[in-house]
Amino acid sequence: MAITNNPELGVLLHAIGGLAAASFYIPFRGVKGWSWESFWLVGGIVSWIITPWVASYMTIPDPVAALRAAPMRSLLMSYVFGALWGIGGLTFGLSMRYLGMSLGYALALGACAAFGTLIPPMYFGTFADLFQSTSGVVVLLGVAVCLVGIAVCGVAGMRKEAELPDEVKRQTIREFSFKKGVWIAMFCGIMSACMAFAIAAGKPIADAAVALGAEPIFSNNPTYIIIMAGGFTSNLIWCLYLNIKNGTGSEYFSVKPTLLVMNVIFCALAGATWYLQFFFYGMGTIKLGEKYEFSSWTLHMAFII
Repeated sequence: MAITNNPELGVLLHAIGGLAAASFYIPFRGVKGWSWESFWLVGGIVSWIITPWVASYMTIPDPVAALRAAPMRSLLMSYVFGALWGIGGLTFGLSMRYLGMSLGYALALGACAAFGTLIPPMYFGTFADLFQSTSGVVVLLGVAVCLVGIAVCGVAGMRKEAELPDEVKRQTIREFSFKKGVWIAMFCGIMSACMAFAIAAGKPIADAAVALGAEPIFSNNPTYIIIMAGGFTSNLIWCLYLNIKNGTGSEYFSVKPTLLVMNVIFCALAGATWYLQFFFYGMGTIKLGEKYEFSSWTLHMAFII
């Protein structure tokens, strides 16, 4: 089944995915009596385990058959890169912790956009090709502007840290640490690039889905089953570690039954909304086509901001 490229539609799909990513945290505000690690894990079960399967069965004739038809190496590498990408998501939260919302978002998302766009074509040996077309040059110029923005925010952050006394910094950000925050933000950007590698590694899964009769625009959905399982593994380990360390493991069932139900509903809404970003991201990447798909991560980050 031939894939019809439509870059304009691809950009629109990325915009919808960015909206979902930027707003998914809102339902978490309705959760009561649970620590971050508790509601993040419950929401994660929905976003990383349940929703990928539901979305696949809604759009793919036989997701299980597509997974079985894919080479074991494709399944394994999709899972591994998904786990590494999951670590990137966790470190994004840490950058907020050490830098605050404004500076943390600027550095972390800027790094995610830059590294997530540049590393995959470098790895796959197609970076030089970007200079051969106007579209590639324009996107590279956009990444350059992004890097300049990171540098400007970095200089501003260093000046801010030098000018303010420690007690003033901690009045607004309790654990403010510019050095820690910058290194974590850069690490977050590099790890987040693993999503592009995970999707590339899962291409045989997508091809198998198309061979089984799936529409090409939905072909990435069974791939997300494996990628999100990897991301869930990283987050599961970290959340359970925090549950043990902070003594919050009993929170899941220590609240009243009615509050437990409401907490689960809010977490499910947040988790499902979170997954929608990649549901539309996958479709946007397909519609951009091979010529423009390397810019998908930059578009995704831009629309989130």
